[in-house]
Amino acid sequence: MNLNDILGSDVVDGDGQRLGEVSDVRFALDAGAGQLLSQGRFVGIVVSPRTASSFLGYERQELSQPWPLAQLLRWWHRGSFLVLWEDIAVLGSREVGLRPGFTAYDARLTR
Repeated sequence: MNLNDILGSDVVDGDGQRLGEVSDVRFALDAGAGQLLSQGRFVGIVVSPRTASSFLGYERQELSQPWPLAQLLRWWHRGSFLVLWEDIAVLGSREVGLRPGFTAYDARLTR
């Protein structure tokens, strides 16, 4: 499965209720700072209740310019949340199913 197969997929909870669409994915690099060719590890998916479009990087706290675009994208993606890998029960190309009792984390990147 490719990353493009996941993006835009519907996300449903354990009861089959639609929560939104996959708008982004999160990866972590396991190597130390400055090391070349670090291994990437899939951390989870970002679910947006309104759109599968990208945040364009504006989920990062320090990005705020141009102001109108930053405000529009933050408003458009309001209510988005991060679901970790261990809370994903089924990962399909058209639908992602979450396990019952999943935890929704803040989708914004923080340091």
